[in-house]
Amino acid sequence: MTENTPGSSAGPSPPADTAAADGSGPSPKSRRRRWLLSLTLPGCWGALLFACLSFTPSLLPRGGILQGLICGIDAALGYAAGVLAAWVWRAFADREPRPARRRSWTVFLLGAVIAFGLVFGVGQYWQYQIRRLTGVTDYNVPLAAVSPLIAALVFWLLLLAARGVRGLYRRLARLLRRRIGPRAASAVGWTVVAALVWATVTGLLLDGLVNLANETFSLRDTTTEEGAHQPTTTLRSGGPGSLVPWDSLGMQGRNFTGTGPSTAAIGKFTGRPAKEPVRSYAGLASSKDTESRAAQAVADLTRQGGFRRQNLLVVTTTGSGWVDPAAVDTFEYLSGGDCASVAIQYSYLPSWLSYLVDQSKAREAGRALFDAVYDTWSELPSGHRPRLFVAGESLGSFGGETAFSGEYDLRNRTAGTLFAGPPNFNTLFREFSDRRDAGSPEVQPVYKDGRTVRFANDPAAKIPPADRPWNGSRVLYLMHPSDPIVWWSPRLVYREPDWIGQHPGDDVLEQMTWLPLVTFWQVTADLPFATGVPGGHGHTYTTEYVDAWNAVIRPPDVTAQDLDHLKDIIAADK
Repeated sequence: MTENTPGSSAGPSPPADTAAADGSGPSPKSRRRRWLLSLTLPGCWGALLFACLSFTPSLLPRGGILQGLICGIDAALGYAAGVLAAWVWRAFADREPRPARRRSWTVFLLGAVIAFGLVFGVGQYWQYQIRRLTGVTDYNVPLAAVSPLIAALVFWLLLLAARGVRGLYRRLARLLRRRIGPRAASAVGWTVVAALVWATVTGLLLDGLVNLANETFSLRDTTTEEGAHQPTTTLRSGGPGSLVPWDSLGMQGRNFTGTGPSTAAIGKFTGRPAKEPVRSYAGLASSKDTESRAAQAVADLTRQGGFRRQNLLVVTTTGSGWVDPAAVDTFEYLSGGDCASVAIQYSYLPSWLSYLVDQSKAREAGRALFDAVYDTWSELPSGHRPRLFVAGESLGSFGGETAFSGEYDLRNRTAGTLFAGPPNFNTLFREFSDRRDAGSPEVQPVYKDGRTVRFANDPAAKIPPADRPWNGSRVLYLMHPSDPIVWWSPRLVYREPDWIGQHPGDDVLEQMTWLPLVTFWQVTADLPFATGVPGGHGHTYTTEYVDAWNAVIRPPDVTAQDLDHLKDIIAADK
């Protein structure tokens, strides 16, 4: 967003003060006013274009504040693009910049009012349609009305930041010209300034924020949420005889072992006597490193008799150690309580932040836990081994995948796998999706005729390909068409993905189109709000686990009425 010279194409602000009669230049006050207010006409046209495009629909509904933020960022990018395009044009035309005519500014202002007003109205209608598709009822009219003002503020802040960087470069280049040639001074100046900006953003700002967040959430990890109680049974970590103390489990670990369906609740659902499920967990405070933490969780699982149950579930948690209760509760209900679950914590940070900075920890935790469980499981007599299942949601699916090399490894070493909301960078997820069978859409791909791996948007419907056999171990990816975690990728900046070019999905507006830069920022802005929509949309997975686990576990004597009843139970607990 750097113009050739301040005010090189006269903007709507007053021109600079003319030289005084004695030949003096503009006053410092006048120069600063030009620096703050001057705009170029090509830049403004670019800003208008990108600002209008920011109202095009994305995956999830946007409130007024978020829309203003996106619009401001896009406008700043458009301004930079307009300035760059004008600079390139002048280079080919071999001429200097010249002030825009007043009539040109009049045409721009009139066009801006009409175009922005029309697009703003159409954008609100698109947002209404997205809210209807995703079941969102909240809508703040005042915030929507002030979103253009928020956009203007964001635009000016980014523009001034860019001009500050340009000013730093110019000062540095002037100093360097005293000792080296002008071309070398320009090159060195830009290199130094770019390095300073990068160091400031990644070193001071990003690392500082991550460290602050880590300290903040580590304190939160020492608390216990309402409803989580220390177990009085020997079948839970943190209970009597446990090898993992209750205080070391962390907040999410205490939620995992201190809650869950009771034996009576499971028996009421199945209509027959039920066993009490086993739950083993090790928090960050339980051990210093991931490998020993996994070994501790497996040792406690062995003490609890987890390897003597019919079904054993290995769960890779999300960032803060969270295990979706809908996933594990459903597994326990459908198993009649004759099951065990094990998980470990690898970070204090919440999922969205771990998604950015803790991917390596998720990978290490997923591999270490499964390997520790599998080592003990494989030593058991073949007729006395529990059915081994794997699960993970969001970043947990990323970590869970890392224990396996591909389709055959998943099929040979597990009885079934369920991954929900897999991030777009998941290695196996990308492999299965990119190599999908010809003619199958990316939003619900078919891989190798669905012989082992399948994908479901709504597992209550038939999971494609419904006409092909699905024998042996089943691997199921559960993903919503409107889940930005599943579809976000840096490649959105410059390349249209198949899931937009094809039919986007039942809860995604058909008018969603790919636009360079714009779509990337829109989907990026969807990420923090991915769980702020009702179940069945975005990154909120609840009752879908019932049909998904039913497809993977294949429990006997479970009817459609039983599944509907279980959905009511899971929805009520959620």
